[in-house]
Amino acid sequence: MKPSSTFAPPTRLAELIGTSEPIRTVRALVGQLAASSVSVLVTGPSGSGKEVVAQLIHQCSARAARPFVAINSAAIPRDLLESEIFGHEAGSFTGATRARRGRFELADTGTLFLDEIGDMPPEFQVKLLRVLETRVVERVGGMIGMAVDVRLIAATNVDLDTAIAEGRFREDLFYRLAVVEISLPPLAERREDVPLLLEHFAADEKSGRRIAFTPAALAFLSDQAWRGNVRELRNFVARAGALHPGATLDPAMAARLINGGRRGGDPSDNVQTPQDVSQRVPVPPYGHVTVDLKAKLDEVEEAYIKQALDQTDGGVAKSARLLGLRRTTLIEKMRRLQIERPGTC
Repeated sequence: MKPSSTFAPPTRLAELIGTSEPIRTVRALVGQLAASSVSVLVTGPSGSGKEVVAQLIHQCSARAARPFVAINSAAIPRDLLESEIFGHEAGSFTGATRARRGRFELADTGTLFLDEIGDMPPEFQVKLLRVLETRVVERVGGMIGMAVDVRLIAATNVDLDTAIAEGRFREDLFYRLAVVEISLPPLAERREDVPLLLEHFAADEKSGRRIAFTPAALAFLSDQAWRGNVRELRNFVARAGALHPGATLDPAMAARLINGGRRGGDPSDNVQTPQDVSQRVPVPPYGHVTVDLKAKLDEVEEAYIKQALDQTDGGVAKSARLLGLRRTTLIEKMRRLQIERPGTC
């Protein structure tokens, strides 16, 4: 059965959360790829969302109603990899008591996602290249090739240019896989997306008592290294929801939760403390300088509100959620501080 000649409009692209330039570029590429079946290579550090991108490419394409089959190339023992991906016939090796379809056959008319392609053994790369060139799969122990109609999406956190130069990855396979390449940046390079991701994961929690964040906590969390990228951020929200259901997190609570999720409290994790954040706001010694505290607080409040409005393209409701405020409260603050939405005169 062939996929439909039409494709679903990319209505799910909003699942790529963020307003940063890198994530807007990724969203645009995914939308463009919806109308084609070319092979795609998704690169980026571990935890940056490579499988999410692969799933969205599939879901926005003409193959959306067909199978999406994923396999982690690094998680399969070398001696079983060929059987897992290509399938095998009964009696082809010890323990093969019956024939089994491989991932290519299971993904026929749909999408096959090969994760960690950079760790694939060199001897298997040759076999994969042949299938990509012929679109014909032969099971282990089989004599008859089977044509397959599969869109291939591969992903890796390995620098393939280096792997090619060192002879660990075939250059001809790279060009077969990377008809289009999508590069995902580490979360540390799109810090402006952190508040939106935090709110998204908090809203997605199954518990009825979702957590919230103070503006200071959002700023504090945006400054963290997040070496585990979006996956670490999602796990942080899950941990916060489990330990503090219904709570509104401040910077001190957030710091404890981050440190509690990292084994050994390694100083190299570079978790900034609330004290680090407070040191950015110089407080003059009492009795030496008079401070207009209300004016200072208004300045901080105005800065957070403008940042939230910028991140949500002027969306008041979304900005209110980012800031942990009611929509009417945010509107009143904007009126009091004379803040206009972006794009308004």
